[in-house]
Amino acid sequence: MKIKYIEILFLGILSCKAQDAPTQFSKAALNDTFVTLEGKPITFKAILEANKGKTIVIDVWASWCKDCIGGMPKVKALQNKFPNATYVFLSLDKTQDAWKRGIEKYNVNGQNYFMESGWKGPFGEFIQLDWIPRYMVVDENGEIKLFKAIEADDKNIKNILKI
Repeated sequence: MKIKYIEILFLGILSCKAQDAPTQFSKAALNDTFVTLEGKPITFKAILEANKGKTIVIDVWASWCKDCIGGMPKVKALQNKFPNATYVFLSLDKTQDAWKRGIEKYNVNGQNYFMESGWKGPFGEFIQLDWIPRYMVVDENGEIKLFKAIEADDKNIKNILKI
């Protein structure tokens, strides 16, 4: 009887296929609204369009997040090694004031936006946000080349940026 259960479990595992990571953002994610440092709304689509033709490293972070702050030196190392990439920081801080203080305190250099819709908004849902920091890489054509990394020194990020 145990052997039968083991066979079923084994077959179940073999038949599972990992979901492929998306290469394009969903319409809902593209239409999600963020906030600029000037307090103006901007869609994610507009952020991508403003950076068309550039490789973009996206860093989803928050100033209260210990792992995010611990990863900032690795992000700065990436910026130094790959200065031609554009770095877009999407903050999950609880308030815009905390976000702005965090940018200043941790010297976050790049394009900074506040994720008004938070973890469960259209963008967060699309990227299946379950942990921060979260890194993504988008190529010059707007295609997602790396859907998920949780370390800024992830070899996949570096390999994509070398191209």
